[in-house]
Amino acid sequence: MTDTLQLTQDLISRPSVTPEDFGCQQLLAERLSAIGFTIEHLRFGQEGDWTDNIWARRGTQSPVLAFAGHTDVVPTGPEENWSSAPFAPEIRDGLLYGRGAADMKGSIAAFVTACERFVVEHSDHSGSIAFLITSDEEGPATGGTIKVIETLEARNEKIDWCIVGEPTSTSKVGDVVKNGRRGSLNGKLTVKGKQGHIAYPHLAKNPIHLLVPALTELCAVEWDQGNEDFPPTSFQVSNLNSGTGVTNVIPGTADVVFNFRYSTEVTHKQLQQHVQSILDSHGLNYDLKWELSGRPFRTASGALVDAVKRAIKSTTGYDTELSTSGGTSDGRFIAPTGAQVIELGPLNATIHQIDECVSVADLDILSTIYETLLSELLVQ
Repeated sequence: MTDTLQLTQDLISRPSVTPEDFGCQQLLAERLSAIGFTIEHLRFGQEGDWTDNIWARRGTQSPVLAFAGHTDVVPTGPEENWSSAPFAPEIRDGLLYGRGAADMKGSIAAFVTACERFVVEHSDHSGSIAFLITSDEEGPATGGTIKVIETLEARNEKIDWCIVGEPTSTSKVGDVVKNGRRGSLNGKLTVKGKQGHIAYPHLAKNPIHLLVPALTELCAVEWDQGNEDFPPTSFQVSNLNSGTGVTNVIPGTADVVFNFRYSTEVTHKQLQQHVQSILDSHGLNYDLKWELSGRPFRTASGALVDAVKRAIKSTTGYDTELSTSGGTSDGRFIAPTGAQVIELGPLNATIHQIDECVSVADLDILSTIYETLLSELLVQ
């Protein structure tokens, strides 16, 4: 039973479904305070709808190496479908099962134990080590990392390098890290027609019929061709709803929810303008609301990327792959401040699934990678 495994189990046992933290952050604060971190508890929101965060820092000088993560987890789904209780961590055949094992309580535990060992060996390290931990990553993400970053920016407290513990690995721990993410833009479209009797279509205006040609054109657009760092921009419809539930009424409206995962070849403004021009060209009467979830970002080769590569190579013996694929992460709130951001964590094969799990051995490998990274960047 290693320290990393024990701490991971302690965190999993706390049912911290978004936005609840369920004492995870207090547990982390106690461990970090014991090795010289100053702990700042940051709560945002309103009564009954709080988001708890901590900003912990050891040292006052730059550069600042921050570990960023979230204690909240997604709902378990039907617990009877789990092989063991999702919040009662269990080890079977070298795998630790439990909600949050891979996403991302294992990474957070590895952050902490790496720092504990590092500080014993290098109590006078250069720069500063920091932790940015939120309980609102899996939810709307409005009271979490984005608010902590706003607080830090307001007092000109900067992160130079940031490691986000998202599960990035594919086949073996450390084989893939994220050095960027695509942007995410959501659209909610309502096409307006005129409700009427289905036997008298000339007295009505079917919004589904009006929508289909425009939607077909939107699906056929090549928004860009991507570049060496990002795949081409993707347009996907996630929801399509219309109708009254009966067979003899032409509906009055049709609703579409869609999403762009976009590269650095376009801006969200360009995407919005292109969509609206297509809708207008079809003469639609519509309402369209936009939500920008995050802009694309990329960390180029430099101090952090090079250190991460060396840390993985020296720990595992193999080279890592840089990638910008996948969904969004809280790195989207940190990168715009000028910080170099890398996401590095365990295998992502079971995240958000029934029987989520992480390799017990990988937890200690991950902790060693993080410790090596600390030495690479903060030991002169």
